[in-house]
Amino acid sequence: MTVPTITLNDGHTIPQLGFGVFLVDPQEAERIVSDALEVGYRHIDTAAIYKNEEGVGAAIAKSGIPRDELFITTKLWNDRHQKASAHSAIDESLDKLGLDHVDLYLTHWPTPAKDDYLEAWLALEEIKAAGKARSIGVSNHQVEHLEKLIAGSETVPAVNQIELHPAFAQRELRAFGAEHGIHIESWGPLGQGKYDLFGEQAVSAAAEAHGVTPAQVVIRWHLQNGLIVFPKSNSRERIAQNFDVFGFELTADEIASMDALDSGKRVGSHPNEVN
Repeated sequence: MTVPTITLNDGHTIPQLGFGVFLVDPQEAERIVSDALEVGYRHIDTAAIYKNEEGVGAAIAKSGIPRDELFITTKLWNDRHQKASAHSAIDESLDKLGLDHVDLYLTHWPTPAKDDYLEAWLALEEIKAAGKARSIGVSNHQVEHLEKLIAGSETVPAVNQIELHPAFAQRELRAFGAEHGIHIESWGPLGQGKYDLFGEQAVSAAAEAHGVTPAQVVIRWHLQNGLIVFPKSNSRERIAQNFDVFGFELTADEIASMDALDSGKRVGSHPNEVN
């Protein structure tokens, strides 16, 4: 099963479907990521604050998969935005992952009250120049944060990873990204279990029509909207189901019905409130 790739603004490619490990127990991370790799995922998204980079690294090492077939993302936490601290942080993450570089390194939140996200971004430029990250981007950045980074540096972020699902479609940020060549990654793509996307008629009807699960329908919505998406699960069965989304295609009417679910229902924290 071939996962489509997207070409980023720096020329590197990223698998459009990946596997996320947010809230994956560090003690279970090796097993769960091993399951994902065995199923066929080659794109793994972790972060320093998840405290499971070591488990991810152990699964990578055990898999025997050539490094150039993997796409690994991790993230800089909010208390490491100063340049010296950011350089130490990437070294710590690489040591835990057992890698000499990541494919994508992100600033995790802008923490606007501290107003140090531009300094963090300039540090990521240096980290990329040092070969420790092939691509750099951001997570949870609003338009005003992105505008400041673009104006104050030489690099446009390759991606912006944001909360995004049919009930919270983030149209303004997607439009800004499209205008500036910033690809959008969806976190909480299934609503994080706090919003019943699966009970919506638009989702359940499409699932019935195609003989698939509601989760597969929602993942397919992300893919057909050109978004980079990485669902998570601790269950091997669901990990496999979430990967098996290339044997059907939603119709234009089904996409439109799911687009109509957008009601601005944010599940996670607002980026301006995480400081």
